Amino acid sequence: MPDTQRAGFGRRLHDLRRDRGWTLSDLAERSGLAVSTISKAERGLISLTYDRMRQLAKGLGIDMAELLSAEGAAFQPGSFAVAPKGTFKRQETRNYVYEMLFPELRNKAMMPMMGTLKAHDLMDFDDFVRHPGQEFLLVLEGAVTIYAEGKAPVILRQGDSAYFDSSRGHLYASAGAEDVRILVVCTDFEASELSGDVPVNGTSDTAPD
Repeated sequence: MPDTQRAGFGRRLHDLRRDRGWTLSDLAERSGLAVSTISKAERGLISLTYDRMRQLAKGLGIDMAELLSAEGAAFQPGSFAVAPKGTFKRQETRNYVYEMLFPELRNKAMMPMMGTLKAHDLMDFDDFVRHPGQEFLLVLEGAVTIYAEGKAPVILRQGDSAYFDSSRGHLYASAGAEDVRILVVCTDFEASELSGDVPVNGTSDTAPD
């Protein structure tokens, strides 16, 4: 993320915390993130991954859209929103570039993101990513290796897709020398909120690794 965007995100986070009269330690306790991580984010020194932004939003008791933008409207029954090409909120980390679509739209059931994968190996990461909900991945350009806890790595190529429980540790990396373009959609609800066990077509987690 460019320095100006990191700084803007940091100011927003700082204001939300101070508006509540909280210390860094207060927010760390509520979000589960380290004080040092929050402090660096507020000062624009680091960018946060999706799962960490989600933790912060939950700790602050707000929709993630409020963390990304001070302005915006809630999605209501009957709502219809359109985003012109190039309209997104950019978040750049060491391994990913996120282009968050409809960042200002609150009460979304899904978080759609375009992205570029800069990582090319599992060793580029410190740990698996985990967050409540479900996740959809579509490869737009290139080839992606999905690493999921308890499974052998899976390679997806342009046009291939995956759908999985995102509370299971997972990572994406480019399977080739070039950076990869992907579309990712994350739901913002727990699997326990769903009812019924309905079988679906396609390759499931019960398939051989």
